[in-house]
Amino acid sequence: MRGVSCHFRHVTTVLRLARNDLETRHLRSSEHDMSTRGANPLNASTLIYSSRFFLEALRTYLMDVATISLLALLVTIVVSCTIRLHVGFLAIALAWLVGLYAGIDANQVMAGFPTRLFLTLAGVTLLFSQAQANGTLDRIARRAVLYCRGNAGVIPMMFFALAFVLASIGPGNIAATAIIAPMAMAVAGQVRIPAFLVAIMVGNGANAGSLSPIAPTGIIVNGIMADVGLAGFEWHNYLNNMVAHTVIAFGAYFLLGGMKLIRRRHSEEIEVPGNPDTEAANDWSFDRNHYVTMGVIFALIVGVIFFGINIGMGAFMGAILLSLFKVGDELKAVNLIPWRVIMMVCGVTVLISLLDETGGLALFTQLLAGMSTPDSVTAVIAFSTGFISIYSSTSGVVLPAMLPTVPGLANLLGGVEPIAIASAMNVGGHLVDVSALSTLGALCMAAAPKTEDPRALFNKLMAWGLSMTIVGAAYCYLLFTVLEIGIQ
Repeated sequence: MRGVSCHFRHVTTVLRLARNDLETRHLRSSEHDMSTRGANPLNASTLIYSSRFFLEALRTYLMDVATISLLALLVTIVVSCTIRLHVGFLAIALAWLVGLYAGIDANQVMAGFPTRLFLTLAGVTLLFSQAQANGTLDRIARRAVLYCRGNAGVIPMMFFALAFVLASIGPGNIAATAIIAPMAMAVAGQVRIPAFLVAIMVGNGANAGSLSPIAPTGIIVNGIMADVGLAGFEWHNYLNNMVAHTVIAFGAYFLLGGMKLIRRRHSEEIEVPGNPDTEAANDWSFDRNHYVTMGVIFALIVGVIFFGINIGMGAFMGAILLSLFKVGDELKAVNLIPWRVIMMVCGVTVLISLLDETGGLALFTQLLAGMSTPDSVTAVIAFSTGFISIYSSTSGVVLPAMLPTVPGLANLLGGVEPIAIASAMNVGGHLVDVSALSTLGALCMAAAPKTEDPRALFNKLMAWGLSMTIVGAAYCYLLFTVLEIGIQ
């Protein structure tokens, strides 16, 4: 109570000083005006001076700018977990308010908008939205499933591989799941494969490829890491995440009866649903449009990996070529671009940039360091990132907020490789993303066969996501701290 009383007296003193200052300035201004032009109302310079005094006094006695900016980030994370509100727009609005409080010009706040990241994400998603709109990706997936020839044990593995490949070559984990989940669940219902197992295989397969250097989430992660001085770890990020999801997925496969499925065959013909626009014609053969689309995608991948072509600009060029050759539906592709996710990432990045400028990021790093030791940091970070990711967007909110702390965290703790901490964030955040509350889990649940109990499937996926916080922490501790694998 004494502390609260003391703080209240500080506030009272501040307000009294501001009031006295305002009255003094007003009196001087009035005397001057009366001596020259007669009585005059309170002039603009007095108001500006006094408002600046108020802000300076509040910053001094109430709360420092670093704490305020960190609280803004906390509000953003909490809102992303609890309220259906666009977090990117909220983050931009909060960044402006914090800028006002800190005396930072609005133009300086807007300078934190990640233009390069925005263009890269827009270009890549535009190209692969065209490939999705013209049926190319659906045909690739359907052909692969038919090659399983009724082997019930191979089908879940094929769905994992399909989701992994599609996510890796550019569409990303959400688009890959949206393509694979409907056909995977339809086939699971026909072959009597548990929907829970199929959801785990599809979701983990998509996440295994999510950090590909040419996938949207990979672009986000690599861009943020490059901005904080951790460039050159693109393949570390991709491979560490891929191995983690592969181990977890196939561990679940055998725990949930995969061996029994291997010994069982489905003799009846399997119907594989796909894109409704092409399914009506019942034509799943590849034509000129699909070959041109695959050729453009292949050229982009080769150009990025072997010739250092900028992925965003290359994707825009590929998308324009498809439009010029009348191969892709540009309008439909634009509607398929995940604008909500892109603006979520960019908005949060604006707020993070302001945190870096106001000292809030350094304060956040100190708080994380206070919860960890050099030996426990990978486990603590993986658990924390995973737990928040259950309720919030991994690529849109959690990783943009956490990854900028990596260099400072490594310096404060000492003896820890920055890539080990970054990998713990990436792996821990993604392993929980097959929970019922995640986009991937929701896509799988929405496509589940009617014979499946939706409440039971929801509970299983929810339990899976929560358990992955512990599993992810243990995995990251073992791999990145004890064995030091994937961080050299």
